[in-house]
Amino acid sequence: EIVKNAPRILEFLSDEARTHFEKVQQYLTALEIPFEIDETMVRGLDYYQDTIFEIMTDSKSFGAKTTICGGGRYDGLVQELDGPETPGFGFGLGMERLVLLMKDEQVEIPDLQELDAYIVGLGEETEEEVLKLSISLRQQGYSVDRDFFGRKAKPQFKNAQKYGAKVVITLGEEELASRQVPLKVMSTGKEVKVDLADVYQDFDSIFRQATMDTTAIDEYFGK
Repeated sequence: EIVKNAPRILEFLSDEARTHFEKVQQYLTALEIPFEIDETMVRGLDYYQDTIFEIMTDSKSFGAKTTICGGGRYDGLVQELDGPETPGFGFGLGMERLVLLMKDEQVEIPDLQELDAYIVGLGEETEEEVLKLSISLRQQGYSVDRDFFGRKAKPQFKNAQKYGAKVVITLGEEELASRQVPLKVMSTGKEVKVDLADVYQDFDSIFRQATMDTTAIDEYFGK
């Protein structure tokens, strides 16, 4: 009864916190991830800031809706421990629950030795599209990584090379407007432009042709 009649936290957000929270919801909606806002949720540690979350499942393995993991953001934690200013985000999960859930859902963990694709995002305006593209390629069965630090193209390409990415897709404001993106094959340096819609709909064909050999990619794209 006390909690029910308590002030609602969303009514007391600062402008900065409200903008951050709205952006989180915007990205979740764009990625078609269902979510509920629970103003009564709390975490047991006081170093969290901005958004906290729990991921739940209604799998038959547990008989009822069950929390699998929970976490949030804690940008100030490293500084509290006398370290440098460092952004932080993480979660804790129950391994036994996770293993049980994966068995029930028949989830197989692939043995990944190389990264299939790396997405270079340039500019804050591309953030949502980079997220959507990353999820889409993973749903199509590919291993994907991206930059989370807002860096320029050169260090992102260095990361892609470090991780052994087979192809790199670059998405900037110009590509966002034209809906065409450059795809670079890292082993050969070959680069072509592809329609963003094709990447979403049938990346398998593009990837197989691109990584086959240099003549095959020319034939596929009609060069």
